[in-house]
Amino acid sequence: QAGQGRPRRMTASGSEMPATPDPVPSRATPDPALAGYWPSPWPAEDGGPRRTQGPGGATGTTASIRFAPGLRAGRPLQATSRPVFMGCMAIVRDPGEVYLQGNLLGAPSTGWVERLHPESLEPLARSIDLPGGPFWPGGVAAHADGSLYVTFGRWVHRLAPDSLEVLAAHELPRERPYNSSVVLASGHLVTKDFGGGVGAAALPPELRGSELVVLAPGTLEEVTRHELPEGSIARLSADAPDRIYVIGDTHAFGLRFDEATATIVEDWRVRYRTRDGQGFGWDVVIDDGSGWFLDDGEGTEAFGGHFAGKGVATAPLQLLRVTLDGSTLDAVEVCGLPGGIIANPPCVDAGRRIAVGFDSGNAQLVAWRYGEPGAADAWTELWRHDQHHAAHLLRWAGGELLSHDYDASRGVDQVVVRDIETGDELGRADTGSPVQSVVFGAAGWADDAYVVSFGAVARVWSD
Repeated sequence: QAGQGRPRRMTASGSEMPATPDPVPSRATPDPALAGYWPSPWPAEDGGPRRTQGPGGATGTTASIRFAPGLRAGRPLQATSRPVFMGCMAIVRDPGEVYLQGNLLGAPSTGWVERLHPESLEPLARSIDLPGGPFWPGGVAAHADGSLYVTFGRWVHRLAPDSLEVLAAHELPRERPYNSSVVLASGHLVTKDFGGGVGAAALPPELRGSELVVLAPGTLEEVTRHELPEGSIARLSADAPDRIYVIGDTHAFGLRFDEATATIVEDWRVRYRTRDGQGFGWDVVIDDGSGWFLDDGEGTEAFGGHFAGKGVATAPLQLLRVTLDGSTLDAVEVCGLPGGIIANPPCVDAGRRIAVGFDSGNAQLVAWRYGEPGAADAWTELWRHDQHHAAHLLRWAGGELLSHDYDASRGVDQVVVRDIETGDELGRADTGSPVQSVVFGAAGWADDAYVVSFGAVARVWSD
């Protein structure tokens, strides 16, 4: 069963490979939510289904995974990059195995996966152009069964990790884009169509809400579907053993997959849109007994290379926290200004009790020390910076926080590493991207990181 024992390696034909002589390093304290994934520092977007944005699932950081140790010794941050059109995310599998997922625009659109050289970033293998159909950036995950699973458009493809040969494929039920998938501890894949709000991504009137679809690993056979009562733009999040979390247009939902009955059951819902002029939320981070997300996500179709000045919400953007029983909802404004916009989640360091939020429309990056839910000291601001950040954040156990800063005057996106406690800048480097990153980076095996945009992929490190 997926998630039990040593994951299997698969050949291009789908048969099982012999065991490798050098086992993949184990996590110091395994995160049960990662049982369905290959045991690497970064097997999927945001590091895993809880979106903790730290290697190894944060609560069980992979032994020896650090980031750019030279920064603390005063050495510069370095980056090497390669132009890539419409890259979406990087993940890593075994040491030296780096994968980049992206797509080609068109009608219909197609997706692709490349296996990269871990230092030069040149492609060592590339999949065929994978059918997608309706476009929205998708995702790739390294599964515990040894395969890669790619969700893009209305298709899911299973690929061999070495050759990137297609082993199985499944067309999803709606003629809509599905924005990636999460892998449950059982190994099942869960995906959802992308749609909501009142703009370009609004659901058509004949649909009640977005629909979750559960697929069996290996065969990709459909197991069940579950329609939400409203649309949802945000990507799914999940936790062990069977919990699924969704941010909808107006509510946060706590669901679970009942494998015995092959059904998805709703446990709770909380209305989070309570203010005039407030926009919908995006992806939710699951940590420290709560779900954490940012609102004012409407209007991202106006991106045009960066988000500065593109927000349409009149209510100031907030970081929201909902307890995982649905009993308490807290919120704090990021900067108090109208015109906020985001397309990605906050970052939560549960060990330090620090939450980091941002407003891409108003170029603000802010950190708080958080207290107990509903308490008077629920939010204490630690630091803030004027910074044009929009991508997914990355963090490490040593306190390094990797963020981005788009320099519009030069037309280049930068990575900025800060100390998560103090906000002090530890290093900065150009990524080679002419557009602001709004997508997914990854922690690497070699004290490094990989960052991605619609214009480039870069490796970042410090000796």
